[in-house]
Amino acid sequence: MPSMSRRTLLRTVAAGGAAVSVPGLLTACSSGSGDGDVSNAGKKLAPWPAHRPATGPKPDLAPTEEGVQAGYTSYPSDLVKSVSRTPGDGSTVRVMTVSFGTPPKPASANRFWAAVEKALGVKIEYTIISQADYQKKMATVMAGDAGALPDIINMFSGFTLPREAQFVRRRAQDLTPYLSGDAIADYPNLANIPTHAWRDMGRIGGRVHGVPLERPLPGSTLWINQDMFADAGMKEGWTAEDFTAVARRGTRGKTYMLGAAAQSLFGNGYHSAAHNAPQSWAVTENGTFLPAAADERYKASIAFRAQLRENGSYHPDATSISQIDLTTLYYNGTVGSMQDGFGAYLPKYRESQGKMSPAAALPYSVGGEPGGIVAARRSFGYTILKKAKKERIELLLRILDYLAAPFGSEEWELVHYGVEGVHFTRAKDGSPEYTKLGEVENNTNLPLKYLAEGPQVLFVPGMPDAVRALHTWQRKVVPHAVRNAAFGLQSTTHNAQGATLQTLLDDTATGIIAGRLPLSEWDATVKKWRSRGGDRMAEEYAKDYAANT
Repeated sequence: MPSMSRRTLLRTVAAGGAAVSVPGLLTACSSGSGDGDVSNAGKKLAPWPAHRPATGPKPDLAPTEEGVQAGYTSYPSDLVKSVSRTPGDGSTVRVMTVSFGTPPKPASANRFWAAVEKALGVKIEYTIISQADYQKKMATVMAGDAGALPDIINMFSGFTLPREAQFVRRRAQDLTPYLSGDAIADYPNLANIPTHAWRDMGRIGGRVHGVPLERPLPGSTLWINQDMFADAGMKEGWTAEDFTAVARRGTRGKTYMLGAAAQSLFGNGYHSAAHNAPQSWAVTENGTFLPAAADERYKASIAFRAQLRENGSYHPDATSISQIDLTTLYYNGTVGSMQDGFGAYLPKYRESQGKMSPAAALPYSVGGEPGGIVAARRSFGYTILKKAKKERIELLLRILDYLAAPFGSEEWELVHYGVEGVHFTRAKDGSPEYTKLGEVENNTNLPLKYLAEGPQVLFVPGMPDAVRALHTWQRKVVPHAVRNAAFGLQSTTHNAQGATLQTLLDDTATGIIAGRLPLSEWDATVKKWRSRGGDRMAEEYAKDYAANT
């Protein structure tokens, strides 16, 4: 048996980390001499940075080694100071990140921007790329002149960028001497990033080239309108048959129990994991890599969704509606559920107050087997640095170290909420609440959180019951998380062709579920996928896996 362990709607999409793949746009980014071999096989592997947990406020709900997050039912009253001195030297730092918010006011008129610059001791020239433009912009950056690169670049994991690893190896600073092993001790907040985030970011050619953005273990989650599902007969310990009955019973008129966004394959993550299908790749005890697409449980999850679509439980625009528009339908009760990243819990609870009661759905069982959940990549992208002299790299790492301050610190509060009395005030329980200015000037519109961030915790301002419910849900489902065995590994074929090959599978799955193709088409597509590069990916992942174990 295989061993296996996506204020505003824009905020919801940003927090949820909805994944998008757009094939073929970066093929012009050719490799330079000597950069083609990004595999870790046959290389001396740099040790992962030594994990040194930060001291801070004790959580109200304890984390677990398996991956349940620490929970805080109230905001810490005594904040710690995690950075002892101003990181910068007054110079200008050019940065580039993806954004899911509206463009920020310019630095000259933005008090949040000014406060962060003052704390960091640098001037920030910020190139902010919308999610819609990220793929095209990255194509230009990756194919352009090395001297024109920004100092700090966020490599967002929501896209598959062809030849990404080759670009990083050729153009980015090798951070191994600065971060590997005990060297990271010079940057305490970066040392607080758990090993699982570095491992899922992965090495390139045996070396450490980036700083990961840590994320919780649960990934794609079915967010339900709890009242709608309860009224339709939802119960703990439900089966696939129970799920079908609840979805059909609650769908009436112009209200649909199941919503899905374009490119989500009708909620592929939630349903494939509930069927205990591998998530992209599984690995056997002898190190053989097996693709999810060839697993009968994955095929069964496609057939299950086709049945749900055929009986009318899905909103009819499931193949065309955007994630943002679907979120609107979720909040107004048109759809009773939607798939989103687990990280979307904060806006889900915040934006739904007075409208509906959100909840993360437990998986259903299939054939008597308890259902699984998607284990997310523990690195929501990573940050790379432009090659520079040692003193410059150390300055840039000090900046990232400040931005990676842990929850419960003064630095975390500044980066996440701005200046007290300007961008936020405190509720009766001490939780920060945005002012009108804070709704405009914040780290969604100026997305510092995608440069570096400390380990995430469960916290919903002013909603302790939500934190308890989420922590309880995690304790139930985390032991059943299904992990993509290829996380953190390198495959030359995937780097070059992964996006195009994934589109082949996704288009077929969508066509089957939507009723345009017969289920028998799946086996033919998988055969084609394997011959065009899928089997080569399996071999390459197996070699890299062996090198990393």
